[in-house]
Amino acid sequence: MTSKNLYIDLNVLQTVPSSNINRDDTGAPKTALYGGVMRARVSSQSWKHAVRKEFKNDNVSVGTRTKTAPTLLATELQKCDATLDDAAAMKKVTEIFKAAGIKINKDNETGALLLISHGQLSKLAQYAIDNEELDKKELKKVLKGDQSLDLALFGRMVADNPELNVDASAQVAHAISTHEVVPEYDYFTALDDEQPKDTTGAAMLGTIDFNSATLYRYANLNMTELSHNLNETDAIQGATAFIKDFLLSMPSGKQNTFANKTLPSYVMVTLRTDTPVNLVSAFEEPVTSSNGYVTPSIKKLEAEYTATRQFLAQPLENLILSKNESQVGKQVTNLDELLAQVTEALSKAVQDENIND
Repeated sequence: MTSKNLYIDLNVLQTVPSSNINRDDTGAPKTALYGGVMRARVSSQSWKHAVRKEFKNDNVSVGTRTKTAPTLLATELQKCDATLDDAAAMKKVTEIFKAAGIKINKDNETGALLLISHGQLSKLAQYAIDNEELDKKELKKVLKGDQSLDLALFGRMVADNPELNVDASAQVAHAISTHEVVPEYDYFTALDDEQPKDTTGAAMLGTIDFNSATLYRYANLNMTELSHNLNETDAIQGATAFIKDFLLSMPSGKQNTFANKTLPSYVMVTLRTDTPVNLVSAFEEPVTSSNGYVTPSIKKLEAEYTATRQFLAQPLENLILSKNESQVGKQVTNLDELLAQVTEALSKAVQDENIND
């Protein structure tokens, strides 16, 4: 798995009722023009944030993205050496960051958000305690090892020192509706519970923008890169954790107002060795219907998948989770079975390569 390409495509259809889960700068749901009409849109950044929150709920290894990494490192140093006071710990932190090529300002913060794993912070502190002279290559080695799953998946860019960059092994597309949407708004008023009986009128009024949509969601995983960032065993476990939490997560914008948390209506997981394929072109011509969008969206998505066979080799595996009968893949009955089948297919791919080697 470390020398040959192996990709996982995740194609998801999910219907979301009246909601505003991802807002723009005006407070309205994000949109995009595609196929000549306006679509509902949820940004990839928003959904990746939701996945990272789901990782935390599942006790999956998650790093921290912060400007306060120097302060966190100072705390780790003091755990390793209780004789260090705050000033001495921060002095050592300054030396470490300077040697690593990362600038920190007078407030002891990095200039940009830095995604770093707790394992890296801990090992960085221990290395600095054990070594009076800081070696730049060893610091780089520590800062590239012990990656949390979110760091291994989504990568890291360090503008101050590109040598510390981590290539992402996952790509997440902006989700868009399979059909045209029309922006709507809710006009609301609120009454003062203590308002005198002889007083009329609302104490507050306002509007909330919203829309409803059947979303097409897509992400892919480069298993070779994920294995490089972690190792083969952790990469397989990480892939199934990502698939599970990508399917079950949702951005939390205005959820208390709309209670819009839904689950996917259709999931297709494809293992390929040639190239990842985003099937959004299925919806370049928007779905039109007066009787629901999910079923016609499934038909268009499966037709687009079939069309890719004109260009690509047969995938290693194509798994479908849906209450609708599939025409293109092996249907599974629930999420547990889907994850078990993915794990089995990935393990077999690793085993086959090891045998061939």
